Amino acid sequence: MRIILPEKLPPEAPEFENRPNGQAYAKDRIAVSATVAQKGRMTRHHFIAIAGAGIGGLTAAALLADRGHRVAVFDQFTSPKPVGSGLVIQPVGQAVLDHIGAGDTARRLGNPIQRMLGHEAENGRKVLNVWYNKRHGGQHGLAIHRASLFEAIYTAVKQRDITMHTQSCVTDARSGMVRLANGHAHGPFDLIIDSAGAGSPLSPLASEPLPYGAIWGTVDWPETSLPANQLTQCYRRADRMIGALPIGTMPGDSTPKAAIFWSLPRDGHAQWMADGLAAWRSEAIALWPAFAPFAEQITTQDQMTMARYAHGTLRQPWSSGLVHIGDAAHRASPQLGQGANMALLDALALARALDVATGDAALALYAKARRWHVMTYQAMSAAFTPQYQSDSRWLPVLRDRLLYPLSQVPPGPRALTAIVCGTMLPPLRGLGRV
Repeated sequence: MRIILPEKLPPEAPEFENRPNGQAYAKDRIAVSATVAQKGRMTRHHFIAIAGAGIGGLTAAALLADRGHRVAVFDQFTSPKPVGSGLVIQPVGQAVLDHIGAGDTARRLGNPIQRMLGHEAENGRKVLNVWYNKRHGGQHGLAIHRASLFEAIYTAVKQRDITMHTQSCVTDARSGMVRLANGHAHGPFDLIIDSAGAGSPLSPLASEPLPYGAIWGTVDWPETSLPANQLTQCYRRADRMIGALPIGTMPGDSTPKAAIFWSLPRDGHAQWMADGLAAWRSEAIALWPAFAPFAEQITTQDQMTMARYAHGTLRQPWSSGLVHIGDAAHRASPQLGQGANMALLDALALARALDVATGDAALALYAKARRWHVMTYQAMSAAFTPQYQSDSRWLPVLRDRLLYPLSQVPPGPRALTAIVCGTMLPPLRGLGRV
């Protein structure tokens, strides 16, 4: 892997306005590639730019480099780094990590999760109970800190011939060129992949903000009665949600960690700060006494970071020469734990689409392969989230008295397992198995 700092830009990197023939050049390359694909010949290797060195972007870089494509990654940070706390990589996501040789490292750093269990604070009644594979074992979620997941993927990327441009925030992409915030431009590229996340300046996605988010923090896994192989959550109706997720270890630290979270209204962070830490700890422990050894490790409010969510999907996640993956293409609540998995699957689908087609034909194939899987999980996220994060009084009653009991009667448990594993529908329709 080659790392290029802004001050070491190659002299041939032009400005848009200094390359009047860039647009025609890029279009000619795409047209020729599409013709070759239509004739059924072997697809050629591409020069590909990736905006954003997150989970999806780095995975796409590794997959494409393995196929002989020339890849350049642009990231805004001085050195690539993760943002966020813990998450769960589902079995389909783990399979993608295995494709790039990052699975073993991720599993070594992360923690296997066999179950998701939630209860109502006021009466202790179970309202969520999902097993990955209770009878036969094998399948599990992989709870992991984003820093550890990033370490696994970035280590795999560094073993490949990939150019990494740091301190390079992509602000525009057109005619096969990428323009950076500092005014420099690179290209022309055969394809530009937008993996810049929910705030991507390249994505036309207009998402709808969700009314609830959460504050997240990372603490040591304490002496506790909570099982270390499950995500445990506690709810008060739908306006309070507390969670503790055992996430394994972080790079350079052998101490087992936990990701903790607390549901908040989207605009509630300022009030939470004003109320003070003692008030939050008292409320959290009163609702869920078992949470005490986790909450007591939070000694400053800066240890908890606010995350806000939105819902939306691009109807067509590509235009000529530009394709969007991950949060730049679709955004949802993390209630089903599928965000990172969707980015990983997008990366694999795009790489496989470029195996069998090129130009716009490959991008259309990628979109078709992912469409129903993404749409289904987006719909389920929109349906489930208000049951656990909202001001509604009747939705939690429906959840507790009707939906939860039904979910525990066959075939409910098997369906829930398929949902969390990411296999309810084929993730790569028409492009083979994960």
